[in-house]
Amino acid sequence: MNTVKALVLTGYGLNCDYETDYSLKVAGADPERIHINELISSGKNNSRVNLDNFHILVLGGGFSWADDHGAGVIMAAKLRYSVGEAIEGFIRNGKLIMGICNGFQALVNLGLLPGFEGDYQSREVAVTYNDCGNFVDTWVKLKVKEDTACIFTKGISTLELPVRHGQGKFYAREEIINRLIKERQVVIQYADQDGNPAYGKWPLNPNGSLYDIAGICDSTGRVLGLMPHPEAYNHYTNHPDWVSKREELARIGKGIENEEGEGITIFRNAVQYIRENL
Repeated sequence: MNTVKALVLTGYGLNCDYETDYSLKVAGADPERIHINELISSGKNNSRVNLDNFHILVLGGGFSWADDHGAGVIMAAKLRYSVGEAIEGFIRNGKLIMGICNGFQALVNLGLLPGFEGDYQSREVAVTYNDCGNFVDTWVKLKVKEDTACIFTKGISTLELPVRHGQGKFYAREEIINRLIKERQVVIQYADQDGNPAYGKWPLNPNGSLYDIAGICDSTGRVLGLMPHPEAYNHYTNHPDWVSKREELARIGKGIENEEGEGITIFRNAVQYIRENL
């Protein structure tokens, strides 16, 4: 079986790298946690890091550079002016990029999302301060759009994942939102418990995101950004109701059939895509 190599960025406030690394391992990849400085200096000072040696790049959650100039802004600038061309080449070579929470914020600041018609430099959308004005840490129900090109979400119709952010509101001009919808780049939306749109209602939509957008992809479906944390639901015991769900099953003579959390499916889809296409 061919090895799928994944690069998970760490350093300067990124704090979800261990969970992301673990989730990729469970999904069948061979991940490496690599400090962002090593990537930035690639090609210089005999750096061992070369994007060409990887198939999946993950920009994970956290508070890079303490979000001092806005969430993901400094990370985006660091990457753009050091390895921006290499990252665009990474995409054009058919490889995968996922940005989770702070990573999503960095992807939109880089211009990698929405990536209309292969334009990976123009900033068209923003992820900004929650409408409630506070940091939000909760679990949300998500509706996954099944008619998109996104390879990460194939076969998934709903998800339940945690969110934890102070700047998670997806915002764009009306014409950009309409274009995202028309070109089927809206991948994940906040929803109610039945999987219906949240219609902006709090707390179903925890941040006020327009069109209940929780995640989008580029036009190829190979770059995904989302605010919820799939790596934080890598085992059924991550869920706050896991004890009661286990007891419900026990009372009817059943047990937990699959100990994996729902978030692993996103990583497994990525690994499977690489195995089949690269």
